[in-house]
Amino acid sequence: MINPNLLKLLFLHFSCKQKQVILKPLAERLRPQSFEDYIGQEHLTGENAVLKKMIEAGNIPSMILWGPPGVGKTTLVHVISKLTKRSFFSLSAINSGVKDVREIIEKAKKNNLFSKANPILFIDEIHRFSKAQQDSLLGAVEDGTIILIGATTENPSFEVISPLLSRCQVYILKSLDEKDLDILIERAVKEDSVLKDLNIKIEEKEALYRYSGGDARKLYNLIEIVCNAGGKHEIVINNQTVTESLQENLAFYDKNGEQHYDIISAFIKSLRGSDPDATVYWLARMLEGGEDILFIARRMLILAAEDIGLANPNAVLIANACFDAVNKIGMPEARIILSETAIYLATSPKSNSAYVAIDNAIAKVKETGDLPVPLHLRNAPSSLMKKLNYGKNYKYAHSFEKNYVEQQYLPDKITKSVFYTPGNNSKEESIKNSLESIKNKKAT
Repeated sequence: MINPNLLKLLFLHFSCKQKQVILKPLAERLRPQSFEDYIGQEHLTGENAVLKKMIEAGNIPSMILWGPPGVGKTTLVHVISKLTKRSFFSLSAINSGVKDVREIIEKAKKNNLFSKANPILFIDEIHRFSKAQQDSLLGAVEDGTIILIGATTENPSFEVISPLLSRCQVYILKSLDEKDLDILIERAVKEDSVLKDLNIKIEEKEALYRYSGGDARKLYNLIEIVCNAGGKHEIVINNQTVTESLQENLAFYDKNGEQHYDIISAFIKSLRGSDPDATVYWLARMLEGGEDILFIARRMLILAAEDIGLANPNAVLIANACFDAVNKIGMPEARIILSETAIYLATSPKSNSAYVAIDNAIAKVKETGDLPVPLHLRNAPSSLMKKLNYGKNYKYAHSFEKNYVEQQYLPDKITKSVFYTPGNNSKEESIKNSLESIKNKKAT
């Protein structure tokens, strides 16, 4: 039942001359209109941040804003639009196609005849645009017809085509911390046109922190849910009231992806833990919640390399084929391919040896810097380089018995370094035996 106090205030927002008014959600009512009101992302919008200075100077590059949901990507775009006073076009990648893109580009060209300031085209969830849709943007971005600003929750290196990505600067937005969330909570209770007139008492914030997970939109949704379920005379926000309100609204909460990170975490950990039943359960939860199937397939591809690795090299091939297949087929049939792949990965032997090896090597590179390549391993495309002994005394492994010859391959300062240690599984046992055979040959 809706809180009578809140219901009363809702009616106060209705104009007597209007038959129907829809009150905006709290997150929309409190959307910042300037950098001064913008919370978080100090590295981008702080006093001396490069992005802020560029925007205030009117020098706006095409850009991709990459970060988790609810951290202010769309809000930042609206602030940019208001500050620069440029023509502004907006598309959602979910329900827009190449035709929509071309229509806006034509409008932008006409706009440019009357204005020196190039218009902004904002594309929300740009990672959902197909290659053809992204291709349709290239010419207009390159010749400056539009300034493209894309927002994405996914790594743009994987989701945005290289030619378009090379023409955009990528800015990373981070999850909000407790300090940021505290400011948002206080703003909601004291400044919102609806909530400020309610008798709201905040006793605890831990549940708000935990369930919002650094997502401002989530936080505002939580506050509204608790207020709707609050008492007639006083609304108490504490860990118990937040948890109870969420349990009563669990279907709504899941459907809107509020447990996105918790469920994908449970899914990945079930795969890693070789539990096919739990794996399929969490997969079903995501599918029923409307999760992006490419997101699921992508995470399985990462897991195949990171957690299965050399214990079953075919896992990466299967996961990659899954990604391609679900991209072509879509739901509901994609659920079968996802299930098959998930079960295959869950029941595969596990090894993170390749993951550990590259991280060990990167750590050594950071520690030792740019060590010189041994002369005998260097390329010698010119006569001068040959005179300098580039490539001299290099031994071609295939010219020796069993395609092996003892030779130094690491830089002089780290010749004894070991980065790869075979995992405890049948595939890597054979690798281990082969390496030991080589070591024994070195010893003799």
